[in-house]
Amino acid sequence: MQDRPLSELTPDQLAAEALAALEATADSQALEGWHIAYLGRKGRVTQLIRRVGELPREERPAFGQRANQIREELEAAYDRQAQHLRSLEMEKALAEGALDVTLPGRPVARGRLHPSTQILRRIAAIWADMGFQVYRSRDVETDEYNFQLLNFPPHHPAREMQDSFYTTQEGVLLRTHTSPGQIHAMRDYCPQPIRVILPGMCYRYEQITARSEIQFHQVEGLAVGRNIRFTDLKGTLTDFAQRMFGAGRKTRFRASYFPFTEPSAEMDVECILCNGRGCRLCKYTGWLEILGCGMVHPVVLQNGGYDPSVFSGYAFGMGPERVIMLRHSIEDIRYFWGNDLRFLEQF
Repeated sequence: MQDRPLSELTPDQLAAEALAALEATADSQALEGWHIAYLGRKGRVTQLIRRVGELPREERPAFGQRANQIREELEAAYDRQAQHLRSLEMEKALAEGALDVTLPGRPVARGRLHPSTQILRRIAAIWADMGFQVYRSRDVETDEYNFQLLNFPPHHPAREMQDSFYTTQEGVLLRTHTSPGQIHAMRDYCPQPIRVILPGMCYRYEQITARSEIQFHQVEGLAVGRNIRFTDLKGTLTDFAQRMFGAGRKTRFRASYFPFTEPSAEMDVECILCNGRGCRLCKYTGWLEILGCGMVHPVVLQNGGYDPSVFSGYAFGMGPERVIMLRHSIEDIRYFWGNDLRFLEQF
């Protein structure tokens, strides 16, 4: 740019000076500076136009007309130079940022299976190896299937163990356990023998604590056939425990009570943390409770369509989340439904 005073320049001389300065701009920043210096509110062309009032009256029309023409010409030249510089800058950016397609790509973070899903698949795989197939049953049940057909008549005291979520439709509720699936399975397969597991979500109206949730998974198991005995149940569950927790793991059965099995038992495994010596996890007993089981009650067999004088069977039920908590020393069941990635990514 030239620093000659405007008073010494004609409109054509100022146009030549501006075009020369415009041609010398090498980037967008310099171009913006040029626009301010010549075409801005205090630019040299604007000041030139304002000089019209200082000229003699007869010279004003020609001078003003020429000054406005110069302004239009410089605006057009500015637009052309701006487009030219943008093209140059884009070419430079493309050249400097060229992508080498032979380089290895950035790894994409992969999702993970929820720990409950992982243990459900592990449990299903073990039982599949032992000849059991998966049978799915519904989450919304009737009081008849959830309680009555399982030997829970109305006002039975055992119902108090399972506070329920009832719907607005009378006698319809969210299942409190997967055991109603036993009746569905027996009625579907009767009179054929059965070996099924029934995984699914259960719902109970309980206070949420570190040890209890309003929803949780269960895996029910059912075997019905001729001459099935309690020793078959013990042998099968012991084999499952050793496949799940390790070969040679000790087990024990304790007498218990469930309305739909008789006799009933609870199964414990040797503590996986202290190997039976006693620790905080097993409450210094050396044993961990993992499931309940028993021989199917004759009334339940009959409700499923089987003749209890000919057929017998066993059933068991376990909580997958409890198995994970035992295997990984997790102390709060709420972690499973909290969606905290710091917890979930550990699996």
